[in-house]
Amino acid sequence: MEKLPKLTIPVIVGIVLLIILVSKSSVTINSGHAGVLYETFGNGVVTDEPPLGEGFHIIAPWNKVFVYEIRQQELSEKMQVLSSNGLEIKLDASAWYQPIRKDVAKLHQEKGEDYLQRVIQPAIRSAARSVVGRYTPEQLYSTKRDAIQEEIFEETKKILDEQHIQLNQILVRDVTLPATIKDAIERKLKQEQESLEYEFRLVTADKEAQKVRIEAQGKADANAILSASLTDKVLQDKGIDATLELAKSPNAKVVIVGSGDSGLPLILGNN
Repeated sequence: MEKLPKLTIPVIVGIVLLIILVSKSSVTINSGHAGVLYETFGNGVVTDEPPLGEGFHIIAPWNKVFVYEIRQQELSEKMQVLSSNGLEIKLDASAWYQPIRKDVAKLHQEKGEDYLQRVIQPAIRSAARSVVGRYTPEQLYSTKRDAIQEEIFEETKKILDEQHIQLNQILVRDVTLPATIKDAIERKLKQEQESLEYEFRLVTADKEAQKVRIEAQGKADANAILSASLTDKVLQDKGIDATLELAKSPNAKVVIVGSGDSGLPLILGNN
């Protein structure tokens, strides 16, 4: 009975040491993450082997594991940049990014866990300043938002591809101009729209006038041709034909047609 406590204490100590050893020698990587192994008595960060994948892993108790999320993540940025004429523009944008899984150890070794502040944010801000500086406030407000979004993406991607980070998309949510500039642009756009509508009405009226002129000219040409073909002989024949038709009417009694040349009347009777 006296020996029992003496045996129990070492057992308890051994169990505690085993628990500590296991806790220091194991690591669990959650889904969507990867582990970077650091060998304390080796060469430091292990870059020549794939990162630790999801699940449970046993490591030497004197080593460390740094866990990185490798799923797509979002960074929201609100920036103040200058347009081509020096006016301050507020840009609200988002970046979709993720570390490149096979390069996550190099990312840890070269940039560290705060790579977001060290690499991504400066890259986006630099690209945004460069791109927005090429355009006027009017272009940014009306027609070029999709263009600057694509250009910021391309310039940022060139930087991040060399930093072991994959950029998936840049989204420009809002472009805010100074109130006075915005009002001036809206007035100008309204005036341009009204001018376009007025020009459209002028063009329509001109086409209608051309149509009327063409129709009138066609009628005039037809009358001219007809007048040129109506000689005295033709007129006399037309008159005789009309008189004969009239004489056939049951109401006609006597019709006298004067001859322009001979002066002799032509008398037609209807009994």
